[in-house]
Amino acid sequence: MESLELNTSGKIVVNGPQTAKGDIYISGSKNAVLPIMAACLLTDEKITLDNVPDLADVSTMIDILESAGKVVDRIEDKLIITSTSLEDFEIPYEPVRKMRASFNVFGPLTIKMKKAKVALPGGCSIGVRPVNFHLEGLKKLGIESKIEHGFALSKFNGAEKEVNISLKFPSVGATEHIITTATLIYGTKTIISNCAMEPEISDLIDFLNAMGADIIGKNTSTITINGVDKLHGLNYRVIPDRIEAGTYAIMGALIGDNLTIHNICYDDLRILFSTFDDIGINYELNKEEKTLKISKIKNNNLNNVILKTEPYPGFPTDLQPQISVLLSLIKGKSTITETIFKSRFNHIDELNRMGANIRLEDNTAIIDGVDKLTGAPIEATDLRASAALLIAGLLAEGETIISNVDHIFRGYEKLEEKLNKMGLKMTYID
Repeated sequence: MESLELNTSGKIVVNGPQTAKGDIYISGSKNAVLPIMAACLLTDEKITLDNVPDLADVSTMIDILESAGKVVDRIEDKLIITSTSLEDFEIPYEPVRKMRASFNVFGPLTIKMKKAKVALPGGCSIGVRPVNFHLEGLKKLGIESKIEHGFALSKFNGAEKEVNISLKFPSVGATEHIITTATLIYGTKTIISNCAMEPEISDLIDFLNAMGADIIGKNTSTITINGVDKLHGLNYRVIPDRIEAGTYAIMGALIGDNLTIHNICYDDLRILFSTFDDIGINYELNKEEKTLKISKIKNNNLNNVILKTEPYPGFPTDLQPQISVLLSLIKGKSTITETIFKSRFNHIDELNRMGANIRLEDNTAIIDGVDKLTGAPIEATDLRASAALLIAGLLAEGETIISNVDHIFRGYEKLEEKLNKMGLKMTYID
């Protein structure tokens, strides 16, 4: 399948202020489907994935699977992944360079082929995200690795009967990678402590267990994997994207007029709704129907908040840029401390160009609320910054031109189509 190539010279032009009305439907989770796709390397049987978003990162992972010998067909939001066997232990630089999640194929490919050669990953420019947590964990599983000329090379030497891995930091990627790899090491019991507990990891565990894996400890910080000798094919539906949902919820709080968001999972966004409650934002949440109805905030009687990004169930770093736009329009002083990615404040200077009053002290943004934002030429640096600046442009007075914006298409499916259905207008210029 053809991969969607990102052109970082792309621009979005919006004129504000605009109002979001009607209904919007949240797509499948990008951060859930990517490790699930990587885990498809563990079986030769047919796998059908439903609710798969049509995103650049998904297209990149399709390229990676096809490089390993898989056949991938897409029918609307469905992926059908088949092969008789893996054909190659080497994944080339071109697809892997585009996103960090691509490295999650390294362990599974090593287990299936007994060796692998995978290019080191790329992705958004939000700080150094090394793969050493991955490699240290894989080493305990019997996978020897070395880095040469921009590639990670491995061979599988066999694992002990019981392996204990304690992560120095609850890394989402390392947690997913080690769980997936350990699943097919027959006869080995792997216990991983200090795991990340994101919903996307729970979805991966559900997927693997449905394939025949033996994984215990979902939704906890300690995961036990009893290795099995075979995994089988299945049909599986990917969870909704909580970050897309959170992004549109924040947008609704700023420019909504009875905007209704569908496919909201309350449990996955509990911390965001708690923050809304602390601020004093009104919304209607129907947990049974998984819908959220939300309208534009009134600046009267809203509260300032002190936020800190943390691993799940804390406030997600992937919603930090978006919530900073909201807080920039609440009178008084709010703060956001970023503990996950040091460089995830690149959007602050751009918001200040639009009239926000935000200053940085080390890893904390100190936000003094202003009455309004005004349009300006600005530049995005990563996926979530792009989303935040688009929200800012939609609510600002006048024209906003966001350059280097193509990151946004890595995480928001059918963006222009969804905005149009809400009555919002944007112009994309490549």
